[in-house]
Amino acid sequence: MKRRSTVWTVILGSLLVSTLLMVPLQADARNIKVGIIDCYSGPPAVYGNDALNGFKLALEEINKKGVLGGKIEFTTRDTKFKVDIGLNMAKELVMREEVDVLVGTINSGVALAVSDAVSKKEKVPFIVWISKDEKITGAAGHRYVFSTADNTTQGGKAGGVGLAKKPFKKYWIAGDDYSYGHAIADSAWRNLKALKPDVEKIGESWWKVGEPDLVPYFTSIMAAKPDAVIFCTGGASMTNALKALKSTGMAAKIPSWIHTAIDHAVLKPLGAEAPEGVMGTIQYLFYYPETPENKAFVDAFQKAYGNPPGFPAFNAYLTAHYIAEGFKKAGKIDREKFVDALEGLKVKSPVGGTVEMRACDHQAVFPMYFGVTKKVPQHDFVVASEITTLKGDDVLPTCEEIKQSRQK
Repeated sequence: MKRRSTVWTVILGSLLVSTLLMVPLQADARNIKVGIIDCYSGPPAVYGNDALNGFKLALEEINKKGVLGGKIEFTTRDTKFKVDIGLNMAKELVMREEVDVLVGTINSGVALAVSDAVSKKEKVPFIVWISKDEKITGAAGHRYVFSTADNTTQGGKAGGVGLAKKPFKKYWIAGDDYSYGHAIADSAWRNLKALKPDVEKIGESWWKVGEPDLVPYFTSIMAAKPDAVIFCTGGASMTNALKALKSTGMAAKIPSWIHTAIDHAVLKPLGAEAPEGVMGTIQYLFYYPETPENKAFVDAFQKAYGNPPGFPAFNAYLTAHYIAEGFKKAGKIDREKFVDALEGLKVKSPVGGTVEMRACDHQAVFPMYFGVTKKVPQHDFVVASEITTLKGDDVLPTCEEIKQSRQK
């Protein structure tokens, strides 16, 4: 009896110690704080709001179970598409709000500035979810910056591959005169030239970001009579560019390619003003591929926000799950452990399968789609047709190329 009593004493003592050890952990549990910097003013807001909705949809799923005993909460700041404002908002979120992670933004200039002056300097993880400048995770990449957006290397190569299959020889390049515009132009032309050396660039046009009247530029381009045009417009000018392609009749006269031109977040609001026959590339379409996972994602988003998700919503949805799974893997709310956990991490994709955060450059790897805008009976807005798919690994630079770019 004495021996049995001793055994029970040990067991009860162990349980008591375990319980006491758990108390501080529960007491220390807190919410993970995410700071969002993005544009919620003017034309680019269509992208910023779509991303925010995708993020919120994911949090509804994630916060039902919680993460490390708490939930994920967020605070937003409007960059107004300006680098100085975006930089100040990021600093405020880090210094005053003490966020654990920064995410955003549509403006590549803002993303690069925040990456260098805030994320790298203050050692705060920063996940870019719309900006596409390849330098973000390429030459300007570092330990604390990640991207769930496709970048200009991916978009440009997808465009170059698609255009290389066309009979066009003489090209004109035009777009927004800022980092994204030039980056997508360089990538598209570099990849097209590599695949089809006989193509010729006969001219270029660059306008200020957010230029309201593009008709004079388009008229001049048509007068030059190129075989095709590579347009490099970002969120601030995409809508105006598509409207001008329709109003000037250029879409019917000269084939044009614009990265993200097939995104419904832009096409649906345009309605009848959206042009047909414009080539575009993108990493997410709500109607393709037709997988059960994509249908479930679209249905949930449609029910919550009244419209289907665009690529920003897709990217932001992934971002939320990377944050949740990253901190779970880290085992605690610790920035350094979180960064380590994100490298090579795979999360489930809304279209099926998984998306990996590549360890060598912190770039999410997913396929790209090339299509042409067209009216179809199933939708009351223009969608992509003639869709072809390029694997993620096929449109990204190699890890060795990333290493070399960061050493320059």
